[in-house]
Parts: sequence; C-alpha cells; structure tokens
Amino acid sequence: MAKITKDMIIAEVLQMDRELAPIFMKHGLTCLGCPASSMESIADVAVVHGIDPDVLLKDLNDYLESKEK
Repeated sequence: MAKITKDMIIAEVLQMDRELAPIFMKHGLTCLGCPASSMESIADVAVVHGIDPDVLLKDLNDYLESKEK
C-alpha cells in the first residue's frame, strides 16, 4: 500500500490519486493548482494554513487504504 508522509509534496500526492483532492479541500487547502503545491510538503502547508498534519495524513491514508479493500 502506498503511504503518504508529511515530507511528501502536495502535487506528488495528487499524482498518486486525483481523488485525494476533496480531502485536501475538506481541510481548507483549496488552492491545489497553485504553484506552491508543487513545492510545499504536507508539513509545510500545515504550518502555513494552521492545520494538524496528522489529521490530514490520517484522512488521506485512510482513503487510500479503503480503495485497496
């Protein structure tokens, strides 16, 4: 199973599965197409947007896990 980590770049995660976009949006990360998304890691964006990266990671990884079942 692919596992998303805090050091992964947002664009890299979206390349894994475009259906992850709504999860980012649910956490308030709505500018997924902006240039920063190709340079910022999940940890970076969590600091900038004041979100808990562990909660975001859990949601992203839970989604990927559910697709494998």
